[in-house]
Amino acid sequence: YVTSTGLLDTHEQALAIAASRRAAGVRTFMYGGYDEAERRMLVCVPKDIPISDEEAVDGLLEVLRVKLPAISRELSHRDYLGSLLGLGIERRLTGDILVRADGADILIVPGIEKFLLDELHRIGSVEVKTEAVPVDELTVPEVRAEYIKDSVSSVRLDSVVSSAFRLSRGKAAEAIRKGLVSVDHAECLKPDAPVHEGSSLVLKGKGKALL
Repeated sequence: YVTSTGLLDTHEQALAIAASRRAAGVRTFMYGGYDEAERRMLVCVPKDIPISDEEAVDGLLEVLRVKLPAISRELSHRDYLGSLLGLGIERRLTGDILVRADGADILIVPGIEKFLLDELHRIGSVEVKTEAVPVDELTVPEVRAEYIKDSVSSVRLDSVVSSAFRLSRGKAAEAIRKGLVSVDHAECLKPDAPVHEGSSLVLKGKGKALL
């Protein structure tokens, strides 16, 4: 049968991907509800089950839509996450929190939506309304992008992270060693790791860059 892990951070994803390489007779892939998801689950499909990836992930995630009142201060990702954790929701049960000016879409596993609909009435000091919607109705906010042109001595991870996120090379290397940087959704702990054109880099708390 098809099975999956909980929703994983980049470090956990790297461990899951490494472990899945040793699994014989099983097709595995990562899924987080949309292409650019940061928090994702490992989906495992026996090779003798003839279904597509799209069929395998059907029903694995839902969306909790949070709506703010017309007059409200804008809430941050931390506000939403803090309210979820305050209700006792384990992080592995929630995926990305996509914040907009008028609210947020929160990816969740099925089974907790009723509890959240009954209990999540306030984010910080703001009263909110919630509804459950299918994952194919997920609203992904428009990405705000900036083009950065720079020269580096070599195309290694610490150099590129330094340029992309405007850090000193030392601070970039420190962030990499702490596990704060992922390359193409996989945690990378080596500052001297080579990166290539098209690579997607994420620095936790700072954003995402495409080389």
